[in-house]
Amino acid sequence: MAELNHAVHVSPALPLAEGAGIIPPDGSLPIWSPLSTTLVYGPTEALLVDPPVTRDQGAAVATWAQRTGRTVTTVYITHQHGDHWYATTEITAAFPGARVVATQGTVDGMHAFNPGGRRPPLWDSILPDQIGDTPVLAEPVSGELTVDGHPVLPIEMGHSDTDASTVLHVPSLDLVVAGDVIYNHVHQYLAESGDGGLDQWLAAVDRIAALHPKAVVAGHKDPARDDDPSIVGDTRRYLETAAEVLAGQPGRREYFDRMVAAFPTWLNPTITWLSAVRLFSD
Repeated sequence: MAELNHAVHVSPALPLAEGAGIIPPDGSLPIWSPLSTTLVYGPTEALLVDPPVTRDQGAAVATWAQRTGRTVTTVYITHQHGDHWYATTEITAAFPGARVVATQGTVDGMHAFNPGGRRPPLWDSILPDQIGDTPVLAEPVSGELTVDGHPVLPIEMGHSDTDASTVLHVPSLDLVVAGDVIYNHVHQYLAESGDGGLDQWLAAVDRIAALHPKAVVAGHKDPARDDDPSIVGDTRRYLETAAEVLAGQPGRREYFDRMVAAFPTWLNPTITWLSAVRLFSD
């Protein structure tokens, strides 16, 4: 059986409309974090994981995938957050035979937060006129997927930065495509991690570590960095630091300042501020 390979496309960070009000208190430019899309491919077929968010990003990813000369037969979505699937229609336009799949939990979340394909107003406030149509195209899948006969395994992880998160494990590559369970030196979105969510996320991180992968693709990554499995431990350290800060019952600004100080080289403090605004009332 022919071997598989993988490639990663990182859609660059996007400036956010200032009118949306998500402006970090340190004066840094409000941006949306860079987004990772992974292609797992064999000699003829390819599986694409997590289309990005805007029309232009989706078109760029479609062109990138076409250049491999493989046919994308499957689009897999790791979790319900729109920045990891809103550009799906750009991918299916380029590969009209591709089926779009996710686990049942992810599909349910996509419908719940995007009824009738209508996305929440936040997205058009921060990225006006940049996102195309967002119908929920994903159908539920259970069991393994395949690429040119090789198994590719969806694994349910429970809560990470949102509920019903999943990863893809590619055993023949010792690869985990981790969605937002793992971040690669980009500030992590913790707004949905109250009421025990951090503990659940840490448990999900441990389940990835137990797979002993040789490569881990994070849903958000610094494009200058590779996909070394050490990012699993880095993600755990960020969550443990956040738990320590949160235990002191800080306000928004204290949480923001302490997390940015603890991880000064990590990209995009905008997400730290968005988390703070949603976690704290002050």
